[in-house]
Amino acid sequence: MRGLAKTAREHGAMELVDRDRPDPAPDEALIEVDYAGLCGSDAGIYEFESAFERMELPTIIGHEYSGRVVQVGDAVTKFSVGDRVVERPIRGCGDCYQCEIGESNVCQNAVITGVDHNGAYEPYIAVPEDALHPVPDGVDQQHAAMVEPTSIGARAVIQNSRVRAGTRVLVEGPGPIGLLTAQIARAQGAEVVVSGVGQDAEYRLPLAEELGFETINVADDELDAVRDELTDGIGYDVVFDTTGHPSGLPSAVNEVRKGGQIVLVGQTGETTMPYSPLVRSEIDLQCSYASKYEDFENALRLIDTGDVDAETFIDDRFNLLEADEAFETFLEGGTCKPVFDVSVLRE
Repeated sequence: MRGLAKTAREHGAMELVDRDRPDPAPDEALIEVDYAGLCGSDAGIYEFESAFERMELPTIIGHEYSGRVVQVGDAVTKFSVGDRVVERPIRGCGDCYQCEIGESNVCQNAVITGVDHNGAYEPYIAVPEDALHPVPDGVDQQHAAMVEPTSIGARAVIQNSRVRAGTRVLVEGPGPIGLLTAQIARAQGAEVVVSGVGQDAEYRLPLAEELGFETINVADDELDAVRDELTDGIGYDVVFDTTGHPSGLPSAVNEVRKGGQIVLVGQTGETTMPYSPLVRSEIDLQCSYASKYEDFENALRLIDTGDVDAETFIDDRFNLLEADEAFETFLEGGTCKPVFDVSVLRE
């Protein structure tokens, strides 16, 4: 079989490589992958950002996917051949302090599918039983491929934010996590606005509008005037920074109301700003990372009910046989959530 692997420590360097079909261990199931998404971390691997220096190359990438169980190990009891599944790709060690107290998403020794071991951009993947999550009958298999990023938004909004009915919310960044976060916040009853930069004007901000959100282009709009108009001069109750850019947090401080909350979801790297305004305004700064079992459950329900509009959100224009086009378009802001049909690698 073939898989799409990162093969060199440089920009691009994604190649189709020949692979043997894996044999599942006693505690694993063999999954036939149907659909797999492209996310910001995959794009980071494509660019080979410093966070991925630990990777041993070549490695098959991809961690957002849906598939079907085609074989089970002797010790597997929760899944059977034919079951539809997704994977929770951050695998905790089960032994560290964080895992013991139920914080496996921040496990000290976590490994990540598609980074620390081969991922889902290939026809078959062997997965430990305890990393699999069942997909209910009402969720389309293509839509299930976006459960993992939806779970990240679900954790940010439902577990880690103050969002409730009537909350005025700004989501900074109309990328995949931003637009999922916006939809989930709206499902909780919030009034949601989405902001983006100049390169988002072609595809991502129009997609946000198609999903029903008012948008702000920070390159063209007067932010102070827009904020005052939309919040009666008070500021947003909650600002989600999903940009992953150094400007995201300083901008959020300007946009949030006194006594409000900023939720950091994007991984910004380094930024420089004065912190005294946060203290003097008693702004709550909350971080949100990855997701856990309950967040996957919430994500599946949000997709099943249509509160997260998977059909509109998914972009199926791209092909794993010519994956560079998808990655470059993603980096340019010309797409938001590419989802690949992995069956092409079985042909």
